[in-house]
Amino acid sequence: MKKYKFLLYPVMALGLLAAGCGADGDDEETADTGADTDQETEEQDDESAEGDGTDEEAAELDGELVVYSARNEQFVQALLDKFEDETGVEVRALHEADPLQLVEEQANVQADIFISNDVGGLEYLNQEGLLEGGDYENIDSIDEQYRAENNEWIALSTRARGFIYNKDMVSEDEVPSSMEDLFDEEWADVPNGYAITRGGNGGMIGNVSALRYEWGDERTQEWVEAIRDNAAGIFEGHGDIRRAVGAGEHAFGLVNNYYYHQQLEEPNDNNVGFVYPDQGEGEMGAIANAAGVSKVSGGPNSENAEAFMNWVLEEENQLAFVGESLEVPINPELEPPFEDAVPVTELNFQDMPLRELGNYFQDTTRLIEDAGLDLDLR
Repeated sequence: MKKYKFLLYPVMALGLLAAGCGADGDDEETADTGADTDQETEEQDDESAEGDGTDEEAAELDGELVVYSARNEQFVQALLDKFEDETGVEVRALHEADPLQLVEEQANVQADIFISNDVGGLEYLNQEGLLEGGDYENIDSIDEQYRAENNEWIALSTRARGFIYNKDMVSEDEVPSSMEDLFDEEWADVPNGYAITRGGNGGMIGNVSALRYEWGDERTQEWVEAIRDNAAGIFEGHGDIRRAVGAGEHAFGLVNNYYYHQQLEEPNDNNVGFVYPDQGEGEMGAIANAAGVSKVSGGPNSENAEAFMNWVLEEENQLAFVGESLEVPINPELEPPFEDAVPVTELNFQDMPLRELGNYFQDTTRLIEDAGLDLDLR
């Protein structure tokens, strides 16, 4: 675990979930404008506050906000800096946090907000009673399937699983077109083989959970064992995979789709393509997951946490949440902030409510361990 500028507490060595992957934007009307200017300005602020309460609430905020984040720091810190600049609240962040740390700390709650790149982890915490819902402003901009029943967590950006491949080594037709294809040993024979992440990676946990929903446990464990045996490379994270594929170390790799877009932006080793699997008629559809935010129940700065939840649901801040991650906004009214993105509406996704991932979260880690993929790197 790395320590950062705003680090509060050391991450406990729980070892069940790695934080895999996964903002910008300027605000012309910051939240702390003109609180102590002339009377006319104050009256205008009062009238605005009567409408939605946002300006008055933001102007009165002080103190701090403690944020635990399982996402990569580069995708989160700019968003937190933006909130701090606009509200005056000091944000203290623990990056690469494990969701299970909240379980360990439930008798002495330290975090106010938890940000995750995995809905399964969020819903698991919700089922454990560790998250708190709310009736937030602009909540209707997020479809109900992308939030908990009482808004204990809210997903804001999404991605799909698929195969990044090196165009100099294989053609699109020589890459698997479905998750089921990876049962076949023939994929071990492609040039330099293929790459996966270790089983404890958050993206892999979500992937395996979705397969358990689709196939059941026995067949899913056979799939995990097959990729464990046949993959030429097992990496800690997806960033390692996309760089290895780009450099020709492996022909293709199983990643989230935004890693493909990240590799396209590299100055070198960027001749890569991407296959969204299971898009044919009768196939299960691409496996989706999402990143989102939640308010921790019993956090030390509850008022600031609620303000953050309302703030992040403002449309410009939804885009700031997506930031540089190259994920796609869940809000259908928002255009992805990068070129060549495939909108959510153009893909065939697995027919599984994302909150179902929470029902599989804990048992999936055990299944992966039983299959011997948990800590295997090569």
